Parts: sequence; structure tokens; C-alpha cells
Amino acid sequence: MAERTSTGLLTMMLEPTPAVAMTLPAEVREKLAELELELSEGDITQKGYEKKRGKLLAPYVPQIQGVDPSLQIDNRIQASSQAVLPGSKHNKSRAANTRDERFRSDLHTEAVQAALAKYKERKMPMPSKRRSVLVQSSVEACTPPDTSSASEDEGSLRRQGRLATSTPYQGHGHPAVEHWFNRVIQGSSTSSSASSTSSHPGGRSVTTTTNTTSHAALNANAAATALADFMAHTQLDNHSAPPDVTGLSERSSLHTERPQVASVRGVSRGYIHHTSVMETADGVPVNSRVSSKIQQLLNTLKRPKRPPLREFFVDDFEELLDVQQPDPNQPKPEGQHMSPLVGEPLGVVNNWPPSLPAALQRWGTTQPKSPCLTALDNAGKPVYTLTYGKLWTRSQKLAYTLLNKLSTRNEPLLVPGDRVALVFPNNDPVMFMVAFYGCLLAELVPVPIEVPLTRKDAGSQQIGFLLGSCGITLALTTDACQKGLPKAQTGEVATFKGWPRLLWFVTDGKHVVKPPKDWHPPIREASNDIAYIEYKTSKEGSTMGITVSHSAMLAHCHALTQACGYTEAETITNVLDFKREAGLWHGVLTSVMNRMHVISIPYSLMKVNPLSWIQKVHTYKARVAVVKSRDMHWSLLAQRDQRDISLSSLRMLIVADGANPWSISSCDAFLNVFQARGLRPEVICPCASSSEAMTVAIRRPPEMGVPPPGKAVLSMGGLSHSVIRVDTEEKLSVLTVQDVGQVMPGALVCVVRVEGTPYLCQTDEVGEICVSSGCTGVAYYGLPGMTKNLFETIPITSSGIPISDRPFTRTSLLGFVGPDSLVFVVGKMGGLMVVSGRRHNADDVVATALAVEPMKFVYRGRIAVFSVSVLHDERIVVVAEQRPDASEEDSFQWMSRVLQAIDSIHQVGVYCLALVPANTLPKAPLGGIHISETKQRFLEGALHPCNVLMCPHTCVTNLPKPRQKQPEVGPASMIVGNLVAGKRIAQACGRDVAQLEDNDQARKFLYIQDVLQWRAQATPDHPLFLVLNAKGTVASTATCLQLHKRAERVAAVLMGRLNTGDHVALVYPPGIDLIATFYGCLYAGCVPVTVRPPHPQNLATTLPTVKMIVEVSKSVCILTTQAIMKLLKSKEAAAAVDVKSWPMVLDTDDLPRKKSPQMYKPPTPEMLAYLDFSVSTTGILAGVKMSHTATSALCRSIKLQCELYPSRQIAICLDPYCGLGFALWCLCSVYSGHQSILVPPLELESNASLWLAAVSQYKVRVTFCSYSVMEMCTKGLGSQTEALRLRNVNLSCVRTCMVVAEERPRIALTQSFSKIFKDLGLSPRAVSTTFGCRVNVAICLQSNRLGKLAEQGTAGPDPTTVYVDMRALRHDRVRLVERGSPHSLPLMESGKILPGVKVIIANTETKGPLGDSHLGEVWVSSPHNATGYYTVYGEEALHADHFNTTLSFGDTQTVWARTGYLGFLRRTELTDASGERHDALYVVGSLDETLELRGMRYHPIDIETSVIRSHKSIAECAVFTWTNLLVVVVELEGSEQEALDLVALVTNVVLEEHYLIVGVVVVVDPGVIPINSRGEKQRMHLRDGFLADQLDPIYVAYNM
Repeated sequence: MAERTSTGLLTMMLEPTPAVAMTLPAEVREKLAELELELSEGDITQKGYEKKRGKLLAPYVPQIQGVDPSLQIDNRIQASSQAVLPGSKHNKSRAANTRDERFRSDLHTEAVQAALAKYKERKMPMPSKRRSVLVQSSVEACTPPDTSSASEDEGSLRRQGRLATSTPYQGHGHPAVEHWFNRVIQGSSTSSSASSTSSHPGGRSVTTTTNTTSHAALNANAAATALADFMAHTQLDNHSAPPDVTGLSERSSLHTERPQVASVRGVSRGYIHHTSVMETADGVPVNSRVSSKIQQLLNTLKRPKRPPLREFFVDDFEELLDVQQPDPNQPKPEGQHMSPLVGEPLGVVNNWPPSLPAALQRWGTTQPKSPCLTALDNAGKPVYTLTYGKLWTRSQKLAYTLLNKLSTRNEPLLVPGDRVALVFPNNDPVMFMVAFYGCLLAELVPVPIEVPLTRKDAGSQQIGFLLGSCGITLALTTDACQKGLPKAQTGEVATFKGWPRLLWFVTDGKHVVKPPKDWHPPIREASNDIAYIEYKTSKEGSTMGITVSHSAMLAHCHALTQACGYTEAETITNVLDFKREAGLWHGVLTSVMNRMHVISIPYSLMKVNPLSWIQKVHTYKARVAVVKSRDMHWSLLAQRDQRDISLSSLRMLIVADGANPWSISSCDAFLNVFQARGLRPEVICPCASSSEAMTVAIRRPPEMGVPPPGKAVLSMGGLSHSVIRVDTEEKLSVLTVQDVGQVMPGALVCVVRVEGTPYLCQTDEVGEICVSSGCTGVAYYGLPGMTKNLFETIPITSSGIPISDRPFTRTSLLGFVGPDSLVFVVGKMGGLMVVSGRRHNADDVVATALAVEPMKFVYRGRIAVFSVSVLHDERIVVVAEQRPDASEEDSFQWMSRVLQAIDSIHQVGVYCLALVPANTLPKAPLGGIHISETKQRFLEGALHPCNVLMCPHTCVTNLPKPRQKQPEVGPASMIVGNLVAGKRIAQACGRDVAQLEDNDQARKFLYIQDVLQWRAQATPDHPLFLVLNAKGTVASTATCLQLHKRAERVAAVLMGRLNTGDHVALVYPPGIDLIATFYGCLYAGCVPVTVRPPHPQNLATTLPTVKMIVEVSKSVCILTTQAIMKLLKSKEAAAAVDVKSWPMVLDTDDLPRKKSPQMYKPPTPEMLAYLDFSVSTTGILAGVKMSHTATSALCRSIKLQCELYPSRQIAICLDPYCGLGFALWCLCSVYSGHQSILVPPLELESNASLWLAAVSQYKVRVTFCSYSVMEMCTKGLGSQTEALRLRNVNLSCVRTCMVVAEERPRIALTQSFSKIFKDLGLSPRAVSTTFGCRVNVAICLQSNRLGKLAEQGTAGPDPTTVYVDMRALRHDRVRLVERGSPHSLPLMESGKILPGVKVIIANTETKGPLGDSHLGEVWVSSPHNATGYYTVYGEEALHADHFNTTLSFGDTQTVWARTGYLGFLRRTELTDASGERHDALYVVGSLDETLELRGMRYHPIDIETSVIRSHKSIAECAVFTWTNLLVVVVELEGSEQEALDLVALVTNVVLEEHYLIVGVVVVVDPGVIPINSRGEKQRMHLRDGFLADQLDPIYVAYNM
């Protein structure tokens, strides 16, 4: 069906509408008629007919992007041959500017278009981005790349007066186009394929290239957009939102309307914009922009993956990672084993100088007037011609000066053999040549490097490393260059990053001295000493120095002279960098050998005038020119303005990068144009070379009688398996390569396998070319190991016999030997990417990306392709520079098409495609992109892209097999199994309360209120509470009697108005009022419910929670202060809630001094004492019922564990509203009689040191805090410990500092807290954690026993930390590993189990007991368990098993409460005070929060920890799942430009460490992730906010 419709569309598109047909020129109409005839007579196939017809019509049919990629023929054709439309100049200029010609071949372009045509069906969700991110703030980003960005292999040449990209016949096209648009729209609404062409909702189906048709385009756009939107939604209805799989229990009855809870981290954003959210049956909102995109993403993912995988292997981490099995049908080499190629022997030349300095001496003395080098300025005028006489005398002067006139402390600074840096700009070849030969004459070793432009150049640090390892202390430079270098304050040249200290010496005339008459430089025969060192940057970005000996330098000159047929006094034009490689070999060394005249064309001139080198060839009648394909490509763009130039003098046009497979297109195109100007085809001589092996092969000039040049059309599929298959030109993925001629004279060349032992390749196999000859580099300076691998390879035959006793040098060129002994190169080791065992070449991928139309979103040639290693395989990354005017949609569409093209042509997925603003990619010294630096920035998250598309789902095919759940083993066999394995059943208990004798007076009382009355009589003036304010002064206090009196007054007010058993909400700020009203309620027989007051600055989010607790708890009355009472009824409050529906509100500020008639006595201690409401981390509001029995048991247990007595003081910095915080504030002091110093956490926001200063001032031994408090202290006081010490803050008094939490202990935080405050005397053993939950607020409390043992120095055991294997944990198994082992996760014990508490670990599904090597749910049995949930809907039955459940086997009598937390028990080596071995409980995480992915159980915090570690700008992170997609939300603490850097890093780290693919990455502002009062993340709130599109994200990336 799809095929048919697309063809229908095609014919419709190319059918010239009547109006267009009228405007076609007569000759075109004639040709169309001829074609029709040929087709009808069967002389041409339908396909050929359509192709030719398309070519003819292309210029007259407006281009459409959205409809059919294969139709965008115009650019392609106009670019491919100038002959098609001789009349239209517009097209030429446009074609020239569309694409990087170097990487161009018609064949490849057509292949890409055809490949894209197949993909029309795919829809991808487009990332959403906040507007401000679109506006790039950097100034340079808005300008097109300045000319210096023109890349090494490209050109962003901007010619003045570029013609508007308009089509011919603009004036007439108008009505026809509109008519045509309407047809396309109608067509698209009926045809299935057309409707899906927009690649995202709201995508543009149709765009146009003409200016005049823009308003037609707008109408069309509107229609197309509407259509696309409609399609997106119909699609949604078909697949109604998938079921919610995040494992929320039915407790989420309050799920949808749940308001946001105030965040401790400051005012957090409101998420409740009571939007009308359309919901599916599952209660999942679907109308939002976000969810429709996720839906699309899911549809995209439903497509089948890459080839099915059969086998698995166990890697060294015992983890099953899939390994790609080789495809049995993949091509294998079938040829014979190759025999080494032998170059022709080096001829014997009479009178050949014994060394290069000897040649210079000869010409300098016998032919002093002969020109050696002509330098040009930026206007192309010759500035200076250096003669051989001048070169000789100036080099001598410099040599003498360097050896004799530079000294430190009367020692000469340099001695022969020392290395010297040569820092010369590219436009000053004369000074460079003098310096180079000056060093050779002085027997110093020149090390030419680039001029550093800034303190932080790309790769500059590596150059510094090279200079340091070469022991360089002196740099030679020119006066002008020295003035331009960055300076330090002292006026000296600044020290660059990573560079050694250098002395800079200027070699201009006035600084050098004429040597005395009797001084002559030593001219020796060429030896094996180092002549010079050439730098080279490796694929990884490290810089090596390649040493070249005098004899190799001489031999190479000899070989080049013979191969190129150089003769004395020839003229040669050199466009290359004269400091290294071919530019140095031809333009500085071999030229002097043969007394040639070099015309040096600086890079800066080429940028201004790309034709300059051709003009100089013409002017100087040069016989030879040395260029790169880039230079040919540039000159093509500019050649039209030149009429009178001739290239007939050239006998050799040496193409130095002929080894780049894509150079062939430049060579062909150049010949095409310049053949008319006297260029003979056989003159083009590509050559292959590498820094290590120097010239490897070169095509000989025609006069040498060599075989004709060769071309090969190779299958890319074959090449990816390193096999040569010559392909018929029909196939899509082919690579056309040209030969690089014969091997060098005197060389022996062979091809060896790339990896492993260097076996010789077979004749139809691609391998690395190796050379053995006297003219290669000798070593990497100072790197003997790498030198051995590279310069001393011994190739061996298949039977293991070395092919020669001479060592070979690896060239890092990948290729093969073709017919006629011609060498072919298909790529370089530096660009090799091995993905799942197949090899791809970065250049080939660049070419494919550049062939994707329309190219107008990215700058030509500004594309970098490299691979990064993620999860044990290479992954391909493509980075390109985007034009400032490119729209989001255009770029996204181009990106998705690039992905499809690469996928189709190379059969490999792209892992990440990033677009960066113009001019931001790091540049190599002569233009080009600095690939290794780009890769480094990508991995460090410093690339700052403006668009990113990640496709991990398609690329990552080696994930471990999803875990299959095994059928459950029966209970009996479990017990037997555990017994046989010698495993303990995981259960533990605290000390037995009954046996602990203490003089506990309070035990006599059944009710806590009775204890208060007793204390008020027995010790009326004993101070119980001290509340501190932000200044650290005492705000209020209460003795036993005062508290009792205030409680009585409250009771008096309530007894008149309420019935016993009524629920009363207490809405107070932390303080004595709260405690007094709590006891007042108990005195009056009412049930108190403590509620956090609303935040006055943030009513919208905090007030609904108050309202909800009041309603759910069925409170009939609210007790509060006057201020809060006003707030509850204010206008602002009315905006958030219905203020009329509040129950009775009483303020307790001025109560009458009345005594209540009599105290209420509950009939039984089983009765309800108070309700404890709290919002769980999953965002569920849960209230639990605490009976009087449980309340007293809780107080007693805490008293025994912490050894609390009336004489003790403890400091509490916790919120007093729920859980253990409430118990410590309101209950424990009254029960145990100790004095509590209360520090409201809110006060820390204005005075971070308040709590610690109080602890120090009152010499407190036991203190409690929350993680948020600890975090505030760590962040706020980290740098102020010195100031605190000066204020006499001393924490050495603290024995125990307990963090109250309902989560896994945060080791990193507690450790950094201990480290920071160690300076203030805090003992590292003091910090410990507690654990409680809804069913039991205090299960564990660490307390270093302070009883009799403390005086003898033996406190209880320290909290122990274990390291578990994170991968085993995902399978619910606990495997202990050593610290620092891979995948290890540190877990800290959650505290000592309280007296009277029993804990067991149970299987979440079978409810059976587990052994201690298993992770299971923590069940608890204790007298202070809560008695049940209190919910408004009376759904207690649902949760009955949370509070009273029994094991399915084993001890089936005990009644347990299920905590909802996963954990495990470990018996430690430690003993506690009673001499028992100590059982440690480790809490791993909440069961509700866990993510079930790939059959395994993940804890969000583990993924979040990895993510936070991945980039310095990630302040906080939260993860959740939505329909099996992992969503990662990160808070960005930095500029919004960094937002997109995070996408790849987050995806990488989660893949590497958790074997999960991230589905969506959401980047938000700091503070967006909601946090509850305990400092825990509210992930479900966040999820709801995300799905309802309320997060205002900076960026949302949907990973494909």
C-alpha cells in the first residue's frame, strides 16, 4: 500500500500542472516528449524514465521536504554536472554552497536519497525545549563561522554577493505552486504514507524554496500542521495510554488531586493548576504535550530491533552481556595470502650530497643567487624571495648565535643534540626555513609546533606534554609572532596550560650575530642521530613526537626525488603546512636537495582567495603543485571569475591527502573544470603518507611510463567486515576509491591484520599497510613501548614465519594492494570505529551525513564523527555545527534523516547526534575540526549542543538478557534448602524490655498525660523544654508545671465545646504551644492531629495539604495561633482552597485561666491517643492510629535505647509534626523527664550554624537531626569551620548525633558531615542513623551505650558499613564484596534495633521468611507498632495486612507489620553490651519506589547517584518509570546552555552502571524536584507534574 501511494504522489509531484507546463522552455518540453516515446517503445525502463524525467523537471518543481526525500533532486543534479542547465547561474551558485564537495559523489547522494525514501513511515517525537534555550546567548554563535573556521577538509568560503537561493522562472511560478500545494494537501489526507510524513506532531509536511510562494506555504503549513496534529491524536486514541506499571498500590486513591507538599528546600513550584486533565481508565493523564510524545516514542520502540541475538557470554563481572555473534553469512576473505610489494630500487645519483646540510652548503656557495623560497602576503603579492645564498648565511648566523651567545650562569644554554621548539606562523615560511636549517647546522633538533593562540587552545596541553618530555627549554619565533603571544602581567610570554617554562628567542636579524671568520658549522655525513621531531596527535588526542634521523631524512628526499622525477631548479607551488608532513618533505627538505624554487601559499591567503595557488602556478609556470583535496574543492567554488589562467605547465599535481577515500570526488570535479584550462588528466598524482612512515606510495608522473590509474567500486558492507568486494554500481552502499600509485622506491610494503598478531592479509582483505624502508620515522620520542609496537612490527605469514628480518613501520593507513601493484587506501586507523565487530570509517559516515538533503541546516564540513565506548562496545557520535537561522523542526528533521541514512547505508546505528551553534567546535590549527578535543568535550559535557538526538534503543544490542522470574519454590523446600546451605533465617530483635530493670517511675502510668500530671506534682520546676530562635537565644521555655497548666487551659476550652473522642487539628509553628495543646487535647479526651502550618509565601501548594489532612482526619476543630487563623481565612487562601468549609477554628493565644472540671480518663489504654499524618515518598497521604499503649511503649523503648534521664539534655533539630520527630518533641521529654533543647529546622535557613552552636553551648551529648538539616550544615557551613572555631563552637561533647529518616542511610552525606566537622571536635563515630516508617515510627536508633561501659571506654558497636554487589541486589540477592570492587554499593546499617522490637525479612510475594543472603521486605513486631491506617474512605481492609500479617510458613503465630521497605540482616562480628553478637539491619529502599525494569528490581537512589556523579552541573536528580520507560529528571545548576550536554552523559552512565536505557531525559531548574519535610524526594509528585506538563522543563529529550 505504502509503495503505491508514494508512487502516486511521485507522479503527481512531477506531473507539471498546466500552469507549470506552460512555463517550461520549449527544449525541455521536446525532451519530455522524446522520453515518453522511448518509454512507450520500450527503449527505456520505467525507472530510467522517471529518473531522466525527474532530472529534466527538477529545476521547475518546488522542493518539498516532508513528502518524499527521494524527490529532492534539484540540488543533486545541478551540483553533479554543470552541463545540465547551461543557462542558469542561480543553480550553480546554490549547488556550490549546498554541500561539501570533497565528500561528494553522485552515486552516494543518490544512494542516500533512495535509502531515505524507504524510511518515510517512521515518526519520532521531537524534543521539547524552553524558548530561552533556543536563543543562544553567545555573540559569536549568531554570526556564521568566521573564515578561520574553514575546516582542514572543507571550506566555509563565503563569496560576496551570494545569489539568493531562488529558482528560475520565479515570476510565473506563483499560482501554479499554490494549486500544486492544494493537491499535495489533498493527497496527503487520503494517502496513508503521506499523512505520516511529518516526523512529529506539528511537524511541517511541506516547505518551499521559493521566496514568492511563502504565503502559499503558510496556508499549506497550517493545513499540514493541523493534519499532523490530528494524526498524532488519532494515533493516541488507538493505543490508549498503556497501563501504569510503576507498582503503585491502590493506596493511591488520593493520587490525582494530591497537592504538593511544602518543600524544605525553599519555596517549590506549584504543580496544581487545576487543569482539566483528560484521563484514561488507568488514571493516567494523556492530553499533555509530553505524554503524546512518550506515546509516539513507545510506538517507535515497538518496531523490531536489530538482528536477533542467540548466544550470551559471561564477562569478567559474571554479568550476562550479550555479545554479537558473527553472522554466519558475512563475507570472509577468499584470496591467497599476499606477498610483500617491492618498490623499484633507489637509483644511484652521481654527486648526491652526503647530507641535507651539505646540499645547502653546496647551493649556498655555488648558486647563491638562485631563488629558494618565495613568500606571499595576504593579497597574494610576493613579499620576499629567499635565495640559497641568503638561506646559507642566515642559517649559519643563527646556528652560531644559538650555540655561542645564549648562556645561563656562564654555561652554554644549548649543546648539540638538544631539542628546540620552532614556533612560527603559517604565513612566514622564510623565517621557519632559516630557523630549521640553523638548527640542523648547529646540530640541534628542531621540534616545529603550532603557534599557541590562547591560554587554552584545543590540544595545547598535549603539546606542552610533548615539549616537557623532549626537555625543551628554548623556543624560537619571529618578532611579530612573539608580540602576538598572550602575555603574563610581567610582560613575558604567558606559560600555556601544561607547558614547561620556556625561554623565547626571536630569530629576526638584529638578534643574531655574524660568526667569526674561523667558525664553520660542522657538515657531517647523514647519521642515525635525530635530525628533527615532527608532532602528531593520536585519535585519543595525545600528542607524540616522531623522531626522524639524518639518514632517513636524506633517504626520503632521495626517494621523493626519484618518484616525482624532480630536477634541479624546478618551480614548485606548496599550499600545505610547511611545518610537517608533505609540506615539510616537499617544500623545505627535498626542494633544497634539488635546488628547487618553492612558492609558498599561506593558509590565510587561501581563505581570502582560494584560486591563489592556481594563479601562482600560471604566473610562475610551476611544474609541480602540492595541495590537498580541500584546496581543489575551494578553487572550484571560485573558478568562474577567472578566464585567463592555464595549468598546462604542471607535470605533477600532488594530492597529499589522496589516501582519504573521498578525495576522488575533488580530483574528478577539479579535472572536469580545469581540463579546459590546460590541465592534463594524468598529471593528478594522489599520494598516501603518514607521519610515522612518511610517504608510503605516490602515483608517478606520466613521463615515467606507469600503468594507468585505477578506480574501485567497493561494497561498504564488505569493507565493514574488512573484505574487498567489487560492487556493481547498482547497490546503495558503495565506496568508490582511487589508487595512490606505486610504493616508494627502495621500500618493502605489506598489508597486515589490524588487531592482534600482525599476520599478512589475504589479497581480498583490508588491513593496515606496513612499510620497511630507510626513509621512515624511527621512534616516538621517549615512548619506547609504543615505539616497539609501531616502528618495529614483524609481519608473519599464516604459518607463523616472519616475512623479512627487517622491522616494518605501521602506517595507520587501512588499505589493500590492487591490480598492477597499485596501492588503494580505504581509511585511516584514526577514523576507524569498530561497532559490534564491524568496522566503519568516520570519513564515510561524514560523507553520508553530508549527502542528506537539505544541507542548509549545518555548515559544510563542520561535522565530526567519532566513537565513544559505552557498555563494552564502541558507539558512534556525530556532531555538526548548525546555522543560526535553522529552525528547531528543520534541524530535527535533518537529524532524523541523517540517522536513517547512516542506518541504511552503513547498517549501523548512530548513538548520539548533536548539533552545536556555529563556530563552537574546537578547531585544528589549519581549520578543520579538532576531533579528539570535540570527543573530549562531549565526554566531559562541555560541548553545549543546541540540539541532541540519542538513539540508544537501536544501537545498544548487547544488554543483558531480561531476567525471567523462576517458578516459586515451595515453603518446605525453602526451609530445607536454607538448613542444608547453613543459612540463617534473617531475623533479629532488640533487647527484651521485660528483663531490663530500670528505676523507671513513668512505667507505673498507662497514659502519657498521667505522667505529665505526676511530673507537675513531683518536680514542678524541672525544665522540660527550651525553644531557640534564629539568633540562638531562648524564645520560650516550659517546666513540668507550666506545661501542665497550659494544657489544662486548652482542655477547659475544648471540654465545653467538643465531645470526647473528637479529632482536633493542631496547626502550630514548632514551639511550646504545639506541645501544650497536644496534652490539652489528651486531658479533654480529644484525639490530636498535628499539622504543619501553611507557608505564607507559598499558600497555593502548602495550604491544600493542610486542608486535606483536616478533612481526611475528620477533625471537627482547628486549634492554632491568631496569625495562622487570619492566614487560613485570607483572600490568598481562598484562591487555593474553599475557605468556607473549614471546621471551627479556635486561637489559643489568650486563653482564660480556667481549670477544667475534671480530667478525662480513657477506659482502656488500647484507645486511640493521637493520629500521625505524613506524606509518603510516593506522595500518598497516610495517617496512622497510635494507641495509648503504643505511645507509652514507644517512649519507654526510646528511653532505654538512648538512656534518657531527668538529668540529661538532648538537642532536637527536627520537624515536630509526624513520625519520630513528633515523638521526640512532644512525648519523650514528658515520659523520661530529660530536658529537650528544641531547634526549629526552619530557623536554620536564616542561620545555618544555629543547631551546632546550640549543641556546643549546652554541651549536649545526644542530638537528633534530619538529612535536610545535615545537608544545610554541610553546604552552608562547609567553608566556615574556621569562623565557627573562633566562635568557640566545639562538638567534642557529642557522643551520638542521630539522623531521623525513613529511607536508606545517605552514606555520602553523613561521611562528608563527619569530615567537615571533625575540625570542630566531632568524633567520626558519633554520626549514626535511625529508621522508622508508617507502621512503626522507631524501629532502629543508634545509640552508643553511655552506661557503666562508657566509663570503661567500651561503648556499643559502631554502625557498620558493608559493600554489596549492585547487580545481585537487582535480583533480590545480597552478595558482599570488597570495597572498591566494580558495581559495589556501600550500605550503612540503619541503627540498632530498639528494645522490644523484633524484625524479620520476608519474601514480598510468598510472605515466607528469607535467609540472610536475600533482600526482602522488613517486617516488624513490637508493642509500639501503630494499630492501623486512618483513612477517610474507611479502606482499612485493604491495608489490614500492613499492620497484622503472619508468615506463610515457619513461625506462623507472631503478628507482624509490613514496613513496605526492602532490606536485609547481617550478623556482624561485633558484640553488644550484653555480649551477644550484633545483628545489623540494612534498609535498602522503599518497596513502592522500586522500579521493575527488564525483570529486575532497581532502587531509584542508585540510578540517581550515578546520574548526579556524571556532571558537575547536576544538582539533583530523580527517576521514575512511565509505561516501562525510564524517565530521568535532572536539576541543572548552571547556564541553560549546558542543558543538552547532560542528555548523553546521563544516558551513558545509566547504561554503563545499570544496563538500562533511559527513555526520557528531562532537564529542569534547581528546586523543581519536590522534597518532603524529611528531605526525601517525592518522585510520584514529580511524575504527575511531568505527565501534566507542569514542570516548565528547560529541555526534554526522548531517546530513540
